[in-house]
Amino acid sequence: MGKFVLTNVRLFTGGADLTGASNKVELTTKIEEKETTNYSSNGYKELLGGLASTEIQGEGQWEAADPSKVDDASWTQLGGVGAWSMGPNGAAVGGLAYLTKALRCDYKLGDAVGEVAPWTSSGKGSWPLARGQFAHPPGTARTASGTGTGLNLGAVALGKRMYAALHVLSVAGTTPSLTGRVESSVDNTFASPTTRLTFTAANTVSGEILRTDGTAITDTWWRVAWTITGTSPSFLFASTLGIW
Repeated sequence: MGKFVLTNVRLFTGGADLTGASNKVELTTKIEEKETTNYSSNGYKELLGGLASTEIQGEGQWEAADPSKVDDASWTQLGGVGAWSMGPNGAAVGGLAYLTKALRCDYKLGDAVGEVAPWTSSGKGSWPLARGQFAHPPGTARTASGTGTGLNLGAVALGKRMYAALHVLSVAGTTPSLTGRVESSVDNTFASPTTRLTFTAANTVSGEILRTDGTAITDTWWRVAWTITGTSPSFLFASTLGIW
């Protein structure tokens, strides 16, 4: 990816797609500096890396009266920890994505008379920030069980984890249910895929993030798959995968 102008940043928190109500999104990750300077440091500071932290900040135009809107989502999530995904340049399959489990810790709305009603909010990471790719796009409706596109994300080394977020953005039908899962394979054929993670069955707008247990996984290809049941079900959802 070369240089580009920010015109299509995607932000998902839980089951809300805040893209259409956002005009600024910032992602910060940093490591604490712990000084270890001593008399053998030859006059230079010596530092060790301490605790890592992540923060996602967003702001834009206020909307309400639907679970997918920023006001409803912010009030529901405030004080809770959930799935956050951000794409700096769209949410197409294979597009760059950052994902984490974050605490929705603040929410601000309102301004002077005559101004477009604004909002600002942030999430502070409760898990590491993983860098990966979008595995399912938000604008493709699914009405039956299926599998997504395979992504060559690489093997998971011992002590590392595969992180996966699922954002269920809309639900329709009679008794609809969506159960997402993450599969891996030795190659892009997925002839004998292995299920690595399974999300909780969803029947409402919602979000969830999962991770593997830290054991090594030699498979290098990954995808999301889903099982859909119900009468005339239809789901819009986005999914991201990343290793950390």
